[in-house]
Amino acid sequence: MMTTTTLTNAAAKTRLFCAAALLAVAVTGFPPQASAETFEVKMLNRGEKGPMVFEPDFLEIAPGDRVRFVPTHNSHNAATIDGMVPEGVEGFKSRINDEFETGFEKPGFYGIKCSPHYGMGMVMLIKVGEATLPQSYRTVDVPGRAKPRFEDLFEQAEK
Repeated sequence: MMTTTTLTNAAAKTRLFCAAALLAVAVTGFPPQASAETFEVKMLNRGEKGPMVFEPDFLEIAPGDRVRFVPTHNSHNAATIDGMVPEGVEGFKSRINDEFETGFEKPGFYGIKCSPHYGMGMVMLIKVGEATLPQSYRTVDVPGRAKPRFEDLFEQAEK
């Protein structure tokens, strides 16, 4: 049987625990964090915009979000394009036919290509956080069909 003293002690311990938890959050500065999202990008032989495409071909994500590249059809990969990643960011290159997931921590724009189909215009653009498209991206030497696709993506990014 619980006595009044036991109930009072239990309530005091609960209040003390809650106060300690609040103090820990205040001292450490760890606010509640939103969980990162994972976005899926399909690598296709043919999609809504024609042959050899990423769908979607433009993503706006938050820092810390992840992107999973899925080779829906064979012979595709995902790789960053030299000169089209934020300064100080190391690029990536997935293996052909392998699903690949990576995180994007640094705000900025990331130009992505499918290495085997780059010349056929298989490119995409990822905007991470608040960022302005660097003018230098427009001067990166890209092959044939990638140029008009990037022009469309740059226009979309600047809206």
